Amino acid sequence: MNMRRQREPRVVFGFHAVLARLRADPKSVIEIFLDEGRNDARGRDLVAAAERSGVRLMRVPTKRLDGFYGGGRHQGVVARVEVKSAVEDLDQLLETIEKPLLLVLDGITDPHNLGACLRVANAAGAHAVVAPKDRAAGINPTVSKVASGAAEVTPYFMVTNLARTLADLKDRNIWIVGSDERAEKSLFEADLPDSIAWVLGAEGEGMRRLTRESCDLLARIPMGGQVESLNVSVAAGICLFESVRRRAS
Repeated sequence: MNMRRQREPRVVFGFHAVLARLRADPKSVIEIFLDEGRNDARGRDLVAAAERSGVRLMRVPTKRLDGFYGGGRHQGVVARVEVKSAVEDLDQLLETIEKPLLLVLDGITDPHNLGACLRVANAAGAHAVVAPKDRAAGINPTVSKVASGAAEVTPYFMVTNLARTLADLKDRNIWIVGSDERAEKSLFEADLPDSIAWVLGAEGEGMRRLTRESCDLLARIPMGGQVESLNVSVAAGICLFESVRRRAS
């Protein structure tokens, strides 16, 4: 499988993302820029964390922080980080895992949705997130901020041919299970294997036809109200945590 990990940005912003990177890998944090006007508890906590980790922290005017993003919502903190040399290949990662739990995203181009999906995947203990290069958002500062630290620790692989990648996963005895509102069985009725790759498409559009046909099994999330669909990150959380629940039982 030719699956390379999406490299992280050299800049992360927002208190959650910066603190998460600082705690997980302080040696990779080159320097931190903090708004000179942030003297609240969060600002003081960040200063203390940087001092404990031996990371350089500079107080700067808000305008300098705005310059990183042209007025982006940085919450008053920006960090320059080194690109981490983590696992680059999904094959390499899967060789070390007995029962993989993966999240596959087909057509998720909004960075806020990707960030939220990475966050829920990390919370569920998913081993990696996979997406096609031609129909997916890459890791950028917005994704990193929304992910609240998950973008720094959850492997994200962007692949050239998603259908071929799903076929390769099947060869590893990983079941491909698609979340589809037209499926006969609900998520709670379906027989879900332990080694699983959950596949979700964009809200409203769903998976592409070829992706859907690549699935071993389709399951729908039972909807009891008036809304017809869920945000992809919410749907991903429901599916992943159902797998987590079954594994635990």
